[in-house]
Amino acid sequence: MSTQTDFSLPAGTATGVGSMPGGDAREAARVAVEATAGMAFLPELPGRGPGADMIGRTLGMLVDLYARVEPSGWRFGDRPGRDSKRATSWLGEDLDALEEFTQGYEGPLKIQAVGPWTLAAGVETRNGEAALRDHGAVRDLAGSLAEGLRLHVEEARRRVPGAQIVLQLDEPSLTSVLHGRIRTASGYQTYRAVDRAVIESTLRDLIAAVGAPAVVHSCAPEVPFALLRRAGVVGISFDFDLLTERDWDDFGEAAEGGTALFAGVVAGKDAPLSDPGGSVSGVRALWRRLGLAPGALGSSVAVTPSCGLAGASPAYARAALVHCAKAARSLVDNPE
Repeated sequence: MSTQTDFSLPAGTATGVGSMPGGDAREAARVAVEATAGMAFLPELPGRGPGADMIGRTLGMLVDLYARVEPSGWRFGDRPGRDSKRATSWLGEDLDALEEFTQGYEGPLKIQAVGPWTLAAGVETRNGEAALRDHGAVRDLAGSLAEGLRLHVEEARRRVPGAQIVLQLDEPSLTSVLHGRIRTASGYQTYRAVDRAVIESTLRDLIAAVGAPAVVHSCAPEVPFALLRRAGVVGISFDFDLLTERDWDDFGEAAEGGTALFAGVVAGKDAPLSDPGGSVSGVRALWRRLGLAPGALGSSVAVTPSCGLAGASPAYARAALVHCAKAARSLVDNPE
C-alpha cells in the first residue's frame, strides 16, 4: 500500500458496525476481535450511559471544543462537562482492552466516530439550536473533529502497530441534513437543506486531514453513494434491506469503482439466525441482476449486522458476528 489512505477489502470480510451490549470493555473487545473475520473493530458500549453514547463519545475526542449534557441533550459550553470527561476515560478503557486482545494482530482494524454532519445535527449551540443552523459553528466543529480524529487514529496505530486503521464515520443523519429534514428546537420547522457541494467538501477535507482510509456508515434509507464516493471514502456501510431499486445503479457503480460495500444483512437485535449463505442471498441476487463479475463479490462486499448491536443480548451479539463471518466466507466460496 502506497499511502495511509489506500485500502483493499480482504476477501471474506465480516465486521461489526460498532456498538455492543453491556459494559464490559474486555469482553466486548475479545468478541470484536475473535468473532469477526478480516476486520476487527473497536467496540462502543453505549449502555454505560451519557458519554458512552455515540455522540458523547465523539464529543470527547474534539480539540478545543467542549460539551456537556443538558436536559435537551448535548450542548457546547466553555469547558468539558462531567459526561464529556467520562467519555474520554471510557475511550481510554476501551483502547486498553482492544490492545490486550490484538497482540500480534495484522490487517484492517476499524475504529468509529460520528461524522461531522450527524454531529452538527445532534449537538446544540448555546442558544439551544443545533450547530447545523450556524455555518460557522459547523466549520469550527468539522475542524476540531478532524484534529481529534487524527489524534485518535495515531493512538490506535500506536497501540496496534501491525494493523491498518480504518476510520468509520457514522452519519445516520446525513440524508436528513441533505434533504432539510432535521427539525429545529421547537419541532415545528426544519433546518434548511445543506448544499451537496458543502457536504461533500466538508467530508473530503476531514478525511484528508485525518490521513486514514474512511468508511461512512448510515443505517438510514437513501444513502448518497455517489456523493460519498466523490468525497473520497474507501467504503460505504449500510442496511442492505433498505436499498430500493433507485439505489441499484449507485450500488453497482460503487462496486465497479472499487468502493468497498459493507452490507448489513443480520438483525441488530436478538432474532433467529438461519443459514449464513441464505443471509446474503439478496446480495448475490442483486450482484447477478447488475451483471457484476461473480469472482469479485467476496472481495467487494463485507458482511455486517444491519446496525449496531447495543440492543442485543451478549450471547446474540457474538452469535451474530460469527454468523456474519460465515456468510462472508460463503460469498467467496459460492459467489453465484
